[in-house]
Amino acid sequence: QVQVVESGGGLVQAGGSLRLSCAASGRTFSGCAMGWFRQAPGKEREFVAGISWSGGITYYADSVKGRFTISRDNAKNTVYLQMNSLKPEDTAVYYCAVSRGGSSWYAGHSEYSEYEYWGQGTQVTVSS
Repeated sequence: QVQVVESGGGLVQAGGSLRLSCAASGRTFSGCAMGWFRQAPGKEREFVAGISWSGGITYYADSVKGRFTISRDNAKNTVYLQMNSLKPEDTAVYYCAVSRGGSSWYAGHSEYSEYEYWGQGTQVTVSS
């Protein structure tokens, strides 16, 4: 059974930092990209960042470029999201996702349909 588990969320003041982790287990994820999405109250879930299997290709939403960094450790089937210079508008539930594999992810990395497995989410709250 595939499991995707996020951790590292919490409450932080504006300007602070958090590091989210996401561990996937239950099958081989070779060739699978991974991504982070977030959903704020009353808003749709939105793409935050994505990373290819090799880690050589990364994508970011414009709203987080220069502040967030996605990375991965394939030996641990784990992806990370380092979030710096946090703003109150970053407050949301953050979800980790594992892609279906295949080259379509490169063009569709921000689309829900490119991801097969999702975690339950971790809350990030940034106070002003």
